Amino acid sequence: MNRFHKILFWCNITAVVAVMLFSCGNPDAVVMDMASDDTLSGITADSVTFFRSDSGNVQLKLTAPRLVRRESNDENGEMEFPLGFHAFFFDNNMNPNSEISADYGKYVGDLIQATGNVVIINYENDERMYSDKLFWYQDVKMIYTRSHVRIVTPGRDIEGDSLVAKEDLSEYTIYYGRATMEVEDNL
Repeated sequence: MNRFHKILFWCNITAVVAVMLFSCGNPDAVVMDMASDDTLSGITADSVTFFRSDSGNVQLKLTAPRLVRRESNDENGEMEFPLGFHAFFFDNNMNPNSEISADYGKYVGDLIQATGNVVIINYENDERMYSDKLFWYQDVKMIYTRSHVRIVTPGRDIEGDSLVAKEDLSEYTIYYGRATMEVEDNL
């Protein structure tokens, strides 16, 4: 290789290295802007299992085929379960005491909205609640619906047009209700 080719070879190598070094850098402002909250709109995850615990005790196990989490300006954000969800609630001994399932769910702050084939089962008193839509206000531990509701327990079947209840269904008010109950005949 003659002297001209050597100089040309090293000039090309120097140019390639210089381009690589100077083209890879991003100003700090660009990197910070890309990582800011308003550019990260949310997260989508499939086959989700979510646990909530307090002092090492599992209180909730939620499973869902899909979870969509959207960030917002407040600290809570929003979680959506567009393909439905199934949640189990546990007592202090890790025994399931109730469950809820629905075809769609949305969680914003302390409000959970469940829509489509909503079913709540309370294992302690063998009680089931069915509705098409349900709002659960966790901060006041109340559930509410303005949709048709049906509560089935051993010995009775109650239906109504709306409901306000404690979250464990220990107390509830059904509006415009109808009931079928077993009554002992003591004549």
